[in-house]
Amino acid sequence: MSQGKIVLMACGSFSPPTYMHLRMFEIARDYIHSLGLGTIIGGIVSPVHDAYGKKDLVAAHHRIAMLKLALRTSGWIKVSEWETQQSGWTRTRVSLQYHQDTINNNLATMNSEAPSWLPDDILNVNSIDEPDNLMVNGNQDGVTVKLLCGADLLESFATPGLWSDEDLETIVGRHGLVVVSRAGSDPGRFIYESDMLYKYRRNVTLVTNYVANEVSSTVLRRLLRRHESAKYLTDDGVVGYIRQHRLYGAAPHTEAVVRCS
Repeated sequence: MSQGKIVLMACGSFSPPTYMHLRMFEIARDYIHSLGLGTIIGGIVSPVHDAYGKKDLVAAHHRIAMLKLALRTSGWIKVSEWETQQSGWTRTRVSLQYHQDTINNNLATMNSEAPSWLPDDILNVNSIDEPDNLMVNGNQDGVTVKLLCGADLLESFATPGLWSDEDLETIVGRHGLVVVSRAGSDPGRFIYESDMLYKYRRNVTLVTNYVANEVSSTVLRRLLRRHESAKYLTDDGVVGYIRQHRLYGAAPHTEAVVRCS
């Protein structure tokens, strides 16, 4: 059964962004469209506020710049700076609700000062082969913003004290999850073992990624810190930006070493 118009939203540090952060959007969109589960009209990447305080979290303006470089060839995924502009760290459920409310309010009022992260389909400059029938009033139900994540975040829901019941109720019950997991993992077990996830299991879409990609931000930082090559693991523009600003202990450039016998 189709879930209507959907915007996928990923929240996190993105310090730095990797190809897998972005591939999740493509994998999820293909899966949802292929099974007729809904129509993806946009994607949002929302980096956390500096106050999140995670180790190796560089300043928000750097993470935003890197994300924009990594996404410069994407026609449907955009960066939202909203979380980074708040007075402190924002809970995921609050960010999801803000973005969903903003999208649907813009649909209803056609606000001329719409934020830049709004999907092109809502700004009426899209090339998506879908009718423009997103109106909130009338027979249309507006747009749902779903949290896009990996299996590790799904598993974190079972960690005592990490997520409040209110958070989970809103995220899973009101918005829904799209979970991209690697082949061989069993995210279905975590849904079965969690009363909250099981209650809203119809709102959880499980997508298996059969093209393995284990590159993480941690791996990238390690390579850069050791002055080793990170080429082909993320966008060249991201690597260049990191070296230019000497983030994560990276050298400004890598010189080839020539050995003569």
